[in-house]
Amino acid sequence: MAQFSTLAFIASSAEEAQKAARELSEIYGDHSPEEADVIVALGGDGFMLHTLHETMNSGKRVYGMNRGSVGFLMNRYSTKNLRERIANAVENAFHPLEMNTVDVHGNAFTALAINEVYLFRQSYQAAKLKVIVDGKVRLDELTCDGLLLATPAGSTAYNLSAHGPILPLEAPLLALTPVSPFRPRRWRGALLPNHVTVEIEILEAGKRPVNAVADHQEVKSVVKVTIAESEKLTARILSDPDHSWSDRILAEQFSH
Repeated sequence: MAQFSTLAFIASSAEEAQKAARELSEIYGDHSPEEADVIVALGGDGFMLHTLHETMNSGKRVYGMNRGSVGFLMNRYSTKNLRERIANAVENAFHPLEMNTVDVHGNAFTALAINEVYLFRQSYQAAKLKVIVDGKVRLDELTCDGLLLATPAGSTAYNLSAHGPILPLEAPLLALTPVSPFRPRRWRGALLPNHVTVEIEILEAGKRPVNAVADHQEVKSVVKVTIAESEKLTARILSDPDHSWSDRILAEQFSH
Protein backbone atom coordinates (compact mmCIF):
# COMPACT_ATOMS: atom_id res chain seq x y z
CA MET A 1 0.00 0.00 0.00
CA ALA A 2 1.41 3.38 -1.03
CA GLN A 3 1.76 6.08 1.62
CA PHE A 4 0.81 9.61 0.68
CA SER A 5 1.17 12.08 3.55
CA THR A 6 0.86 15.44 1.79
CA LEU A 7 -2.03 16.49 -0.43
CA ALA A 8 -2.66 19.47 -2.69
CA PHE A 9 -6.28 20.45 -3.34
CA ILE A 10 -7.07 22.20 -6.61
CA ALA A 11 -10.56 23.04 -7.81
CA SER A 12 -12.41 24.24 -10.88
CA SER A 13 -14.09 27.64 -10.76
CA ALA A 14 -17.46 26.04 -9.93
CA GLU A 15 -18.79 27.12 -6.54
CA GLU A 16 -19.33 23.52 -5.44
CA ALA A 17 -15.72 22.62 -6.27
CA GLN A 18 -14.34 25.69 -4.49
CA LYS A 19 -16.39 24.89 -1.40
CA ALA A 20 -15.10 21.29 -1.41
CA ALA A 21 -11.50 22.49 -1.64
CA ARG A 22 -11.94 24.69 1.42
CA GLU A 23 -13.66 21.89 3.34
CA LEU A 24 -10.99 19.30 2.57
CA SER A 25 -8.12 21.70 3.25
CA GLU A 26 -9.45 22.31 6.75
CA ILE A 27 -9.57 18.57 7.45
CA TYR A 28 -6.34 17.36 5.80
CA GLY A 29 -4.22 20.46 5.38
CA ASP A 30 -3.12 21.80 2.02
CA HIS A 31 0.27 21.90 0.29
CA SER A 32 1.41 23.38 -2.98
CA PRO A 33 1.16 21.03 -5.99
CA GLU A 34 4.97 21.08 -6.22
CA GLU A 35 5.39 19.85 -2.64
CA ALA A 36 2.47 17.42 -2.40
CA ASP A 37 2.64 13.65 -2.85
CA VAL A 38 -0.77 13.61 -4.55
CA ILE A 39 -2.85 16.28 -6.25
CA VAL A 40 -6.58 16.06 -5.51
CA ALA A 41 -8.58 17.57 -8.39
CA LEU A 42 -12.12 18.74 -7.61
CA GLY A 43 -14.45 19.37 -10.52
CA GLY A 44 -15.63 17.55 -13.63
CA ASP A 45 -13.96 15.66 -16.45
CA GLY A 46 -12.83 18.84 -18.21
CA PHE A 47 -10.98 20.00 -15.11
CA MET A 48 -9.41 16.56 -14.70
CA LEU A 49 -8.12 16.64 -18.28
CA HIS A 50 -6.68 20.11 -17.66
CA THR A 51 -4.98 18.89 -14.48
CA LEU A 52 -3.50 15.85 -16.22
CA HIS A 53 -2.08 18.11 -18.92
CA GLU A 54 -0.57 20.40 -16.28
CA THR A 55 1.03 17.51 -14.36
CA MET A 56 2.32 15.61 -17.40
CA ASN A 57 5.76 14.09 -16.76
CA SER A 58 5.94 15.60 -13.27
CA GLY A 59 5.61 12.20 -11.61
CA LYS A 60 2.65 13.58 -9.67
CA ARG A 61 -0.38 11.35 -9.22
CA VAL A 62 -3.81 12.90 -9.62
CA TYR A 63 -6.83 11.74 -7.62
CA GLY A 64 -10.06 13.32 -8.80
CA MET A 65 -13.37 13.73 -6.98
CA ASN A 66 -16.50 14.74 -8.80
CA ARG A 67 -17.74 18.24 -8.12
CA GLY A 68 -18.85 18.97 -11.67
CA SER A 69 -21.58 18.06 -14.12
CA VAL A 70 -19.71 15.12 -15.68
CA GLY A 71 -17.48 12.78 -13.71
CA PHE A 72 -16.49 9.74 -15.75
CA LEU A 73 -12.83 10.31 -14.86
CA MET A 74 -13.60 11.20 -11.25
CA ASN A 75 -14.10 9.28 -8.02
CA ARG A 76 -17.15 9.93 -5.85
CA TYR A 77 -16.87 12.85 -3.48
CA SER A 78 -16.50 12.26 0.25
CA THR A 79 -14.62 13.98 3.04
CA LYS A 80 -14.11 10.74 4.98
CA ASN A 81 -10.93 8.62 5.03
CA LEU A 82 -9.38 10.42 2.08
CA ARG A 83 -5.78 9.42 2.81
CA GLU A 84 -6.84 5.76 3.16
CA ARG A 85 -8.78 5.93 -0.11
CA ILE A 86 -5.79 7.39 -1.92
CA ALA A 87 -3.41 4.84 -0.39
CA ASN A 88 -5.62 2.01 -1.69
CA ALA A 89 -6.26 3.56 -5.09
CA VAL A 90 -5.41 1.90 -8.40
CA GLU A 91 -2.86 3.79 -10.49
CA ASN A 92 -3.00 4.07 -14.27
CA ALA A 93 -0.13 5.62 -16.20
CA PHE A 94 -0.57 6.41 -19.87
CA HIS A 95 1.01 8.27 -22.75
CA PRO A 96 -0.81 11.08 -24.58
CA LEU A 97 -1.12 11.56 -28.32
CA GLU A 98 1.12 14.22 -29.82
CA MET A 99 -0.46 16.23 -32.62
CA ASN A 100 1.72 18.16 -35.06
CA THR A 101 -0.04 20.40 -37.54
CA VAL A 102 0.71 22.80 -40.37
CA ASP A 103 -1.86 25.46 -41.25
CA VAL A 104 -2.59 27.19 -44.57
CA HIS A 105 -0.05 29.91 -43.74
CA GLY A 106 2.75 27.39 -43.15
CA ASN A 107 2.73 27.78 -39.38
CA ALA A 108 3.50 24.66 -37.33
CA PHE A 109 1.83 23.79 -34.03
CA THR A 110 2.20 20.97 -31.51
CA ALA A 111 -0.38 19.90 -28.91
CA LEU A 112 -1.07 16.91 -26.67
CA ALA A 113 -4.26 14.87 -26.33
CA ILE A 114 -5.21 12.50 -23.53
CA ASN A 115 -8.64 11.77 -25.04
CA GLU A 116 -8.49 12.34 -28.78
CA VAL A 117 -7.31 14.35 -31.75
CA TYR A 118 -10.29 15.54 -33.78
CA LEU A 119 -10.49 17.09 -37.26
CA PHE A 120 -13.74 18.77 -38.32
CA ARG A 121 -15.04 20.85 -41.21
CA GLN A 122 -15.25 24.63 -40.82
CA SER A 123 -17.77 25.36 -43.54
CA TYR A 124 -21.03 24.00 -44.96
CA GLN A 125 -19.05 21.75 -47.29
CA ALA A 126 -17.86 18.31 -46.19
CA ALA A 127 -14.16 17.81 -45.53
CA LYS A 128 -12.04 15.75 -47.91
CA LEU A 129 -9.17 13.94 -46.23
CA LYS A 130 -6.35 11.61 -47.24
CA VAL A 131 -5.45 9.11 -44.50
CA ILE A 132 -1.91 7.70 -44.29
CA VAL A 133 -0.79 5.15 -41.68
CA ASP A 134 2.94 4.53 -41.21
CA GLY A 135 3.66 6.00 -44.62
CA LYS A 136 1.07 3.94 -46.51
CA VAL A 137 -2.03 5.56 -47.96
CA ARG A 138 -5.08 3.79 -46.51
CA LEU A 139 -7.78 6.14 -47.79
CA ASP A 140 -7.12 8.25 -50.89
CA GLU A 141 -10.17 10.39 -50.20
CA LEU A 142 -12.49 10.34 -47.20
CA THR A 143 -15.45 12.71 -47.47
CA CYS A 144 -16.92 13.37 -44.03
CA ASP A 145 -17.83 15.92 -41.39
CA GLY A 146 -14.82 14.93 -39.30
CA LEU A 147 -12.32 12.30 -38.23
CA LEU A 148 -10.91 11.51 -34.81
CA LEU A 149 -8.16 9.35 -33.35
CA ALA A 150 -9.01 8.30 -29.79
CA THR A 151 -6.98 6.71 -27.02
CA PRO A 152 -8.53 4.02 -24.78
CA ALA A 153 -8.96 6.74 -22.15
CA GLY A 154 -10.90 8.85 -24.64
CA SER A 155 -12.79 6.05 -26.34
CA THR A 156 -15.86 6.59 -24.13
CA ALA A 157 -15.94 10.34 -24.86
CA TYR A 158 -16.59 11.89 -28.28
CA ASN A 159 -15.43 8.69 -29.99
CA LEU A 160 -18.38 6.80 -28.46
CA SER A 161 -20.82 9.52 -29.50
CA ALA A 162 -19.52 9.12 -33.06
CA HIS A 163 -20.26 5.35 -32.83
CA GLY A 164 -16.62 4.41 -32.40
CA PRO A 165 -15.54 1.35 -30.38
CA ILE A 166 -14.89 1.38 -26.64
CA LEU A 167 -11.31 0.30 -25.90
CA PRO A 168 -10.23 -1.32 -22.61
CA LEU A 169 -7.75 0.95 -20.86
CA GLU A 170 -4.96 -1.64 -21.11
CA ALA A 171 -5.48 -2.24 -24.85
CA PRO A 172 -2.48 -1.16 -26.99
CA LEU A 173 -4.86 0.30 -29.56
CA LEU A 174 -6.18 3.56 -30.98
CA ALA A 175 -9.62 4.08 -32.52
CA LEU A 176 -9.78 5.92 -35.86
CA THR A 177 -13.41 6.97 -36.19
CA PRO A 178 -15.14 9.04 -38.89
CA VAL A 179 -17.93 11.52 -38.18
CA SER A 180 -20.80 11.32 -40.68
CA PRO A 181 -18.79 9.64 -43.45
CA PHE A 182 -20.23 10.20 -46.95
CA ARG A 183 -17.61 8.46 -49.11
CA PRO A 184 -16.62 5.67 -48.67
CA ARG A 185 -20.15 5.36 -47.28
CA ARG A 186 -19.60 1.96 -45.67
CA TRP A 187 -16.32 2.84 -43.92
CA ARG A 188 -16.91 2.93 -40.17
CA GLY A 189 -13.36 3.38 -38.94
CA ALA A 190 -10.40 1.24 -37.92
CA LEU A 191 -8.55 -0.08 -34.88
CA LEU A 192 -4.85 0.74 -35.05
CA PRO A 193 -1.83 -0.37 -32.99
CA ASN A 194 -0.84 2.41 -30.61
CA HIS A 195 2.69 2.59 -32.05
CA VAL A 196 1.66 3.79 -35.53
CA THR A 197 1.95 7.29 -36.97
CA VAL A 198 -1.21 8.65 -38.60
CA GLU A 199 -0.96 11.44 -41.17
CA ILE A 200 -4.02 13.26 -42.44
CA GLU A 201 -3.78 15.54 -45.45
CA ILE A 202 -6.60 17.98 -46.07
CA LEU A 203 -7.65 17.95 -49.72
CA GLU A 204 -9.00 21.19 -51.19
CA ALA A 205 -8.02 22.98 -47.97
CA GLY A 206 -8.86 26.42 -49.37
CA LYS A 207 -12.35 25.42 -50.49
CA ARG A 208 -13.08 22.98 -47.64
CA PRO A 209 -11.31 24.36 -44.52
CA VAL A 210 -10.69 22.00 -41.59
CA ASN A 211 -9.76 22.66 -37.95
CA ALA A 212 -7.85 20.25 -35.70
CA VAL A 213 -8.31 19.86 -31.93
CA ALA A 214 -6.17 18.01 -29.38
CA ASP A 215 -8.39 17.78 -26.29
CA HIS A 216 -9.04 21.50 -25.68
CA GLN A 217 -6.39 23.03 -27.99
CA GLU A 218 -7.63 24.01 -31.45
CA VAL A 219 -5.70 24.89 -34.60
CA LYS A 220 -7.64 26.51 -37.44
CA SER A 221 -7.33 25.91 -41.18
CA VAL A 222 -4.86 23.03 -41.17
CA VAL A 223 -3.46 21.41 -44.29
CA LYS A 224 -1.69 18.48 -42.62
CA VAL A 225 -1.95 16.75 -39.26
CA THR A 226 0.47 14.11 -37.94
CA ILE A 227 -0.45 12.11 -34.83
CA ALA A 228 1.57 9.61 -32.81
CA GLU A 229 1.59 8.40 -29.23
CA SER A 230 4.27 10.13 -27.18
CA GLU A 231 6.89 7.76 -25.76
CA LYS A 232 8.43 10.42 -23.51
CA LEU A 233 5.40 11.89 -21.73
CA THR A 234 3.34 10.20 -19.00
CA ALA A 235 0.25 11.19 -17.02
CA ARG A 236 -0.79 9.35 -13.83
CA ILE A 237 -4.29 9.00 -12.43
CA LEU A 238 -5.60 7.29 -9.29
CA SER A 239 -9.02 5.68 -8.96
CA ASP A 240 -10.86 3.85 -6.20
CA PRO A 241 -10.43 0.04 -6.52
CA ASP A 242 -14.19 -0.56 -6.42
CA HIS A 243 -14.71 1.96 -9.21
CA SER A 244 -11.46 1.88 -11.17
CA TRP A 245 -11.04 3.60 -14.50
CA SER A 246 -10.64 0.20 -16.21
CA ASP A 247 -13.88 -1.02 -14.63
CA ARG A 248 -15.71 2.11 -15.73
CA ILE A 249 -14.63 1.67 -19.34
CA LEU A 250 -15.59 -2.01 -19.25
CA ALA A 251 -18.99 -1.17 -17.74
CA GLU A 252 -19.68 1.28 -20.57
CA GLN A 253 -19.68 -1.66 -23.01
CA PHE A 254 -22.65 -3.17 -21.20
CA SER A 255 -24.60 0.00 -20.52
CA HIS A 256 -28.00 0.53 -22.12
